[in-house]
Amino acid sequence: MTELLTPPSHPAEDFTDARAAVARLKELYTQATAFLLARFADSLQARPTARVRAFYPEIRFTVTSFDRIDSRLSFGHVVEPGVYSTTVTRPDLFDNYLTQQIELLIRNHRVPVSIGPSDTPIPLHFAVAQAGSVTVPQEGVLDFALRDVFDVPDLSTTNDDIVNGDRLHNPDGSRPLGPFTAQRVDYSLARLSHYTATEAAHFQNHVLFTNYQFYVDEFEARARAALADPKGGYTAFVGPGNQVITAPDGEMPGLAKLPQMPAYHLKRADGQGITLVNIGVGPSNAKTATDHIAVLRPHAWLMVGHCAGLRNTQQLGDFVLAHAYLREDHVLDADLPVWVPIPALAEIQIALQEAVAEVTRLDGYELKRIMRTGTVATIDNRNWELRDQSGPVARLSKSRAIALDMESATIAANGYRFRVPYGTLLCVSDKPLHGELKLPGMATEFYRTQVGRHLEIGMRAMERLRDMPLERIHSRKLRSFDETAFL
Repeated sequence: MTELLTPPSHPAEDFTDARAAVARLKELYTQATAFLLARFADSLQARPTARVRAFYPEIRFTVTSFDRIDSRLSFGHVVEPGVYSTTVTRPDLFDNYLTQQIELLIRNHRVPVSIGPSDTPIPLHFAVAQAGSVTVPQEGVLDFALRDVFDVPDLSTTNDDIVNGDRLHNPDGSRPLGPFTAQRVDYSLARLSHYTATEAAHFQNHVLFTNYQFYVDEFEARARAALADPKGGYTAFVGPGNQVITAPDGEMPGLAKLPQMPAYHLKRADGQGITLVNIGVGPSNAKTATDHIAVLRPHAWLMVGHCAGLRNTQQLGDFVLAHAYLREDHVLDADLPVWVPIPALAEIQIALQEAVAEVTRLDGYELKRIMRTGTVATIDNRNWELRDQSGPVARLSKSRAIALDMESATIAANGYRFRVPYGTLLCVSDKPLHGELKLPGMATEFYRTQVGRHLEIGMRAMERLRDMPLERIHSRKLRSFDETAFL
């Protein structure tokens, strides 16, 4: 096919108003995806005779001066003169984020942003995914090869080169303006829907991860109570299957078959609510969930799950606030070498400790009765206790670890990698080194008494972080030498 069909071309246009710039992004994206969907519908009726292509919109920003700007913020500015650009998808979903980031650029550098079509094609699958009611048939169903007519996802250009620090320039020579390309974002939006059975639009800016269903049940109960309190500002509760309730007694029947990592959302109109994701057990799930949620640019994520206590002085039900991580999960070794330290973030640590004190009504030295601060070890072998104890126990002792699980270090490391503030508050559910295994009877009593309190602490901590200024929680501790301007 030699003929190429594209939407009407629009020249790039400069904007000094962030809202107008985002409106233009929406216009370009809507036009491009509508064109693809219309041509796809035509192809289902008659065999196409031309190739079809539409392009992602793009933000381009040019700085010519070394003038100093207010660099107290860790984002919203570029480090030196040059041309910076990023492709954009779903500007409707990222409206607030894009408006905020563009506004900071214009204010800090006093130059306009340029909005126009990029030269990056939109894969048909991603255009169809956001339409909802349309699906792309499997290869071989149509009487023509889909990739002969439409652009399809290309994993060679869908990667984490920018956030991993491996890509300092785009193919056209410009420097990255944002941490993810449009294709990478689209890929994760599709994966999120698959893994969590909720649309990306429902995710809130504060994300709790857990590894047990008991926390989900408690979260729903607390969400319903929150909907009954108009002072809390919460407007809806969303479960898998995008089931929405807006009243405390609303019916939510649930799905016959839950997805791999079901998500639940206690929403606020401004997106500053709380999302809970039950990632299940294991570092692979923890990486998968955070890989995809990261493109939504949340303001914080916390792990609130169970762990094995490693000290004889600990009791079942004690809390563990991680201030360091021993990474033996291995799933991120290729992206973030183990020699990279994963620091504790003071803002998160304080919010968690204050939430523990508030819920337990213990403070200062008395708080040590039920909470230990120390190193959490994360491993990829659930039955580590069955191995020769001389190896793992010696390593754990030398690391000064006080708890062990299979998710926390992975979530923290991916938070570090993606510049998402992170933290961990675990609850001791067993002490395998001291003969206290998690057996059915003990587990039942533990869950009955501790899950509610633990989850309440996680939610209180998130509410404290929500009230924190954005520039304080997104501090420079997570930013490298040469960062993208966008968070």
